[in-house]
Amino acid sequence: MNATIEKFGFPATLVAEFEHWVVLLRPAQPTLGALVLAAKSDATAFGDLSAAAHAELKAATSAIETALGKAVGYSKINYLMLMMVDPHVHFHVLPRYDGERSGAGLTVADAGWPGQPDLGQAVKLDDAQIPALTGWLKPYFA
Repeated sequence: MNATIEKFGFPATLVAEFEHWVVLLRPAQPTLGALVLAAKSDATAFGDLSAAAHAELKAATSAIETALGKAVGYSKINYLMLMMVDPHVHFHVLPRYDGERSGAGLTVADAGWPGQPDLGQAVKLDDAQIPALTGWLKPYFA
């Protein structure tokens, strides 16, 4: 796994895995169920991913949207490809909703709804919340 994947807490944050991608719990939750979809390759530009990785993106995003739809009941979903600090190809996946959502003992409001996500209001997960939220989300990907 590349350094970006490790920085987001792999393997403790692993929610789902594909041949070319991993889905990780985002350790800071601007909305409940926020994830990181990260390419396993060492590519630092989206266009440098293999054709197979691009093709598999369809399956990965479909799985994410189905799982988060069941877990969180989002109204919209945002895929943010920022790659400013963490260089390897990855997306921040934010389910968006009006109000609050709860799961695994955590309640998170979407502070930016209906506008841009407010990443500064993210709930930073502690050492007990990470396995609890990861464990809560994993079955939705089964």
